[in-house]
Amino acid sequence: MTSYISLFLSSLLLVTILFLSIFAFKKKNKHGSKPSLPPSPPRLTIIGNLHQLGNLPHRSLQKLSKEYGPLMLMQLGSKPTVVISSAETAREVLKTHDLDFCSRPSLAGPKRLSYNFLDIAFVPYGEYWKEMRKICVLELFSAKKVQSFRFVREEEVAHMIKSISASSSSPVNLTEKLFSLKMNHICRVAFGKKNRGRDSDNENFHEMFIEAINLHGSFTATDFFPYFGWIIDVFTGHSRRLEKCFHAFDTFYQQVIDEHLDPQRTKPEQEDIIDVLIRLQNEQSGALNLTVSHIKSILKDIFLGGVDTGASTMVWGMTELARKPEVMKKVQEEIRNCVGNKGMLEESDIDNLEYFKMVVKETFRMHPPTIFLIPRECMNHCKINGYDIYPKTRVLVNVWAIGRSSEYWENPDEFIPERFINSSIDFKGQDFELLPFGSGRRICPAISMGTAMIELGLANLLYHFNWELPSKDDINMDEIAGLTVHKKIPLHLVPIPYNCK
Repeated sequence: MTSYISLFLSSLLLVTILFLSIFAFKKKNKHGSKPSLPPSPPRLTIIGNLHQLGNLPHRSLQKLSKEYGPLMLMQLGSKPTVVISSAETAREVLKTHDLDFCSRPSLAGPKRLSYNFLDIAFVPYGEYWKEMRKICVLELFSAKKVQSFRFVREEEVAHMIKSISASSSSPVNLTEKLFSLKMNHICRVAFGKKNRGRDSDNENFHEMFIEAINLHGSFTATDFFPYFGWIIDVFTGHSRRLEKCFHAFDTFYQQVIDEHLDPQRTKPEQEDIIDVLIRLQNEQSGALNLTVSHIKSILKDIFLGGVDTGASTMVWGMTELARKPEVMKKVQEEIRNCVGNKGMLEESDIDNLEYFKMVVKETFRMHPPTIFLIPRECMNHCKINGYDIYPKTRVLVNVWAIGRSSEYWENPDEFIPERFINSSIDFKGQDFELLPFGSGRRICPAISMGTAMIELGLANLLYHFNWELPSKDDINMDEIAGLTVHKKIPLHLVPIPYNCK
């Protein structure tokens, strides 16, 4: 019996060696020579480098990049992933070889099945993406369209200021206030109305949204093991949560679309985003036949992508200013001298606030809306920094690490807006030291709309109130990672009304 087992094991070993030899020969023959792969940390069997991501992947990968370089190869489960941690390498990927890296990894497993509509942010590069991108750039987020929603932004900010003023100098949960500001802003822009409070299934809308953000920003086993990870996701209940949450959102989107299609509905003077999409659907212009599924996918990207990132950025901005009273005082003096006694800061005032714009840039540098750009996928074999990158390799650009690099920024962990004095660096995608919205073909199309609300919200908070800490203790800066990086503990500050009349 023992001899049979030995023979079986020997045969198995021989077949394995033969298979690996053939595979290595084919790979060498295909590429002409042994590939030159980027440096990589040691990996474990099956899981690869997954165990090295930790609870805060942006920090873990930054630490690893200091040892293995700004172009680092990680094996995340079955997915080879290149991590970019320098401006120069980001330029190579996002500009020089933009066409080679402009696709996205396809969603799989429960995340893919949970959508009854396609996810634009993750759709691979091709004609469908080009047509959807054209709609977003020309119809939804053009300069003219963004400007047309100015009254919405100003009304929502005014409502927030009024609600804070009613607190009678008691500590205010700014995290909650800013989240509600962005929620109501996006609801009015996209759906033509404020947050309803509850969806059709009588669940709390706010909780439903938080659940969607957590699920959308979390990793699933299927993300790393497409062929069998779904079993783990089903066992852990992740699949069921995804199905329940996104079914609720799908129902919600269908309801608001049906309301817009109701012939009894009074047509508003200003088209919201659903109005625009329904008009385009009726016109059926371009190569893409716009469907309800397309409309839902755009709404999902706007809603889940717009609320969380904008609110988080404003929270971090106020957090850093509260920790630097001298910076807060300086920017408040600039704002109040510019606005005077008008009683409300308007969008037209922001162009005159030079130091305030530096504060916004510094906030984007230290706390970008997304710590990693949405993963890209290599479409064609190319060389980056002398290393071979092959098709189907995922690419993660660690924007957070680039913004915290001492190679580009002096005292990178300090909030110093003055570093932008006489600096031409901006966040529009041309300066690779500062990439909060990405660059190239996949740059965020809603950059203007998102920035407009962040600037208006922050500027008015600083204009209308002086801010104090509730206690002498410093602000807790612990992070929790998801779709964005949030403060683990909500920001509470005491507003002292400023007499602006």
